[in-house]
Amino acid sequence: MNGLARVVSTHQAFDPNKVVGEVAHVSQTCLSPIATQVDTKGYYPLDVMSKLGEVGAFSAHLNRYGQRFDIALQSMHEISRSCGTTGFLTWCQDVCGLYIEQSGNPALMARLEGHAEAVTFGGTALSNPMKSLSEIERFLLKAKKVKGGYEVSGTLPWVSHIQQGQYCGAMASVEAADGSMSHEIIFLLDITPEVELKACPIFSGMEGSSTWSIRLDKYFVSEDLMIADPARPFIAKIKGAFILLQAGIATGITQASIDSMRAADVSLGHVNQFLHDRPDAIQAELDALAQKVMLLAKTPYETDPDFILSVLDARAAGAELSLKASQSALLHQGAKGYLMTSGAQRLIREAHFVAIVTPAIKHLRWEMNRLMKEEMPA
Repeated sequence: MNGLARVVSTHQAFDPNKVVGEVAHVSQTCLSPIATQVDTKGYYPLDVMSKLGEVGAFSAHLNRYGQRFDIALQSMHEISRSCGTTGFLTWCQDVCGLYIEQSGNPALMARLEGHAEAVTFGGTALSNPMKSLSEIERFLLKAKKVKGGYEVSGTLPWVSHIQQGQYCGAMASVEAADGSMSHEIIFLLDITPEVELKACPIFSGMEGSSTWSIRLDKYFVSEDLMIADPARPFIAKIKGAFILLQAGIATGITQASIDSMRAADVSLGHVNQFLHDRPDAIQAELDALAQKVMLLAKTPYETDPDFILSVLDARAAGAELSLKASQSALLHQGAKGYLMTSGAQRLIREAHFVAIVTPAIKHLRWEMNRLMKEEMPA
């Protein structure tokens, strides 16, 4: 079956009530067996991503599929429960689809269905821009207005879920005639041969994310590739959704850690009972967090500062809980948990990634502090 036929047939069969169960099945049967290969060998699991796309893993949050962020988060949870790296790739695919749809650009919208069904793949290069907008870093991509669009130059050191033939959302600051920066643009960056990809240093547990350094030299951005010009109003609109979707990675890794604890208790429960952060206690914390996230998922494009503050808080709580849960999983496993081949070791690395990926815990707290100061009466 060719790609177009697959997209059409899958779209017609899309049933939001079946997505999470089918995603869980694919994750358990196809993803779990290769999680160690993804984690330690750097295997980029596009074959499994394609299967996940067929059952709707990357579609539910989009408007044309009903804007079911709850289903998208539950799907990401099930994927991350089997493999945190693939959970992160799911987030990349989800937010890239979100950029495309929210752009309203007909040329990009024509590519949305293939993206949603994982016929094509795209990531996000907004780590540096998100930090730059928070005044933590400076913009690394610079754009100049030219006839028919913009020319963009610069280097981004960490861009995930890309390779030649794929694409990602990217953002650049626009240089005015006097050398000052007038505004920013966000666009879809097609990874063509003119885009230089350079391998990154070896990652701890995220080698399978296909993360590269990108170098652009007068890369032409036409109107067909434009997501938003200017970018800031667009970023303000999608910020809550962008951050909230990451909660599915944290909850999935936390649940996997609880699963690991319960498995260890079969033979070590008589001594594990003396550990802190037991599985029932962590499960109660996870359930409470999931309830909060599902409530926020009802209005993902809300821009009210109180809503954004709640999203930031939930995202930080998820990162912190995954750290606590994965450490407890290792302790529950005992000496076996210290083997490099142990699933608990992988969970430790995955949880630390949740804690440092943009927005990292320190970035989240920076943003929360700023918002709370703005809301305080004079």
